[in-house]
Amino acid sequence: MADSANAFSQQLSGRLLGVIRWQDLDALWIRVHAAPEGWYASLTGEVPPEVPLAADALQHFVAEVDALLRREHKEDYCGIVYADNLETPTFIKIYDPNNLGSSCGMHGGAYPPRWLLSRLRPERIADAAPLPNVRRRWWQALFG
Repeated sequence: MADSANAFSQQLSGRLLGVIRWQDLDALWIRVHAAPEGWYASLTGEVPPEVPLAADALQHFVAEVDALLRREHKEDYCGIVYADNLETPTFIKIYDPNNLGSSCGMHGGAYPPRWLLSRLRPERIADAAPLPNVRRRWWQALFG
């Protein structure tokens, strides 16, 4: 368990590639769907899951988070999703369009991503900011 936690922490703080264009996000989701086994979805600040998502639950999560990002990130580019590898992803950070802060940490510390997709079992990620009720309800509707 310690090795898994260490590997998860390393991925969380490691170098990730930004998904800049919306069509790049489409391509990333296609790659996730192509190998649906073994993905965990987690919400920052909440107890992480103990088991990976079933393929249909993964597909549902990806569809819903994609719709949320496109609806609420009112830009002509994505820029708020990061992956360890764009061709064969195993770790994906998804930032909340309504709580971007400074993901690079230049202005007083980095904000954690709101959601994570990982092939490693996730650890709980602390978040000093309270989780908005709208996000909690959205998450509970998906996995309630």
